[in-house]
Amino acid sequence: MLNQLDGHTILIGLMAYPIRHSMSPTMHNHSFEKLGLNYAYLAFEVDDKTLPKAIDSIRALDMRGSNISMPNKQTVIPLLDKLDPTAEMIGAVNTIVNDNGVLTGYTTDGVGFMQSLDDENLNIRGQKMVLSGAGGAGTAIAIQAAFDGVKEMAIFNRDDEFLENAQRNVDIINEKTDCKATLHHLEDQDDFKAQLADAFIYCDSTSVGMNPLEGQTLISDPSWFRKDLIVYDTVYAPRTTKLMEVAEAGHVDHVFNGLGMMLEQGAAAFKLWTGEDMPVDYIHDILFSEDK
Repeated sequence: MLNQLDGHTILIGLMAYPIRHSMSPTMHNHSFEKLGLNYAYLAFEVDDKTLPKAIDSIRALDMRGSNISMPNKQTVIPLLDKLDPTAEMIGAVNTIVNDNGVLTGYTTDGVGFMQSLDDENLNIRGQKMVLSGAGGAGTAIAIQAAFDGVKEMAIFNRDDEFLENAQRNVDIINEKTDCKATLHHLEDQDDFKAQLADAFIYCDSTSVGMNPLEGQTLISDPSWFRKDLIVYDTVYAPRTTKLMEVAEAGHVDHVFNGLGMMLEQGAAAFKLWTGEDMPVDYIHDILFSEDK
């Protein structure tokens, strides 16, 4: 890659906190190199306090754009010029594209989630999903899954600042899709277990399991899981989360971390920035061979 960097190199960023664990720079920079594109992708630790100046820098430095991750996916919206219709509906942004100083926000998380399951030949359309979390990623997953044909969805969230957003997600799904969504409180463990009993897939979209919550999980009892339940943790650092360990102890056949989702959402963002298709198979081999 060093042979490509020059005065014409186009910069793309990733703004989140924490972010040093991210595999996105590896994914995008290997893609640029593979395709011979004169771009560079760098990670910047940016929280909600430094986010406004960071977004201004996209214009000031004529960056092509940036990825946005926790805790900035929703707080970034007022700082942008436009939103893609899907991002506007979801109320979260994970990708910014800069067109001559006009910043447009997109969300690719939901598409990435659904595509990652398709990549594994797992079809959740027409099935019941239990989803924990209603932040940027959880919202994108919920609404995309509903639009793509998930039949029933039980959304669980703590009684915290995201509970109102969880209710909003339920309302949008029920009003605009054929999916039947219901809101549940994570504090009600009996209800949580009961909803999982007839679910086809459980997805944890929270940050529980990653630093600084590494080693923690919302479900600690393997008996909550069935062999034929799909268990999906959107966290991918560490590669094996505590939730995954519990699911494997429960003899679940299909247990995933968020690496596949990260790859596919990244491919969608890559297309928005460059107009080119990411070499997904090539990047898959790199990401999944990393010893993390």
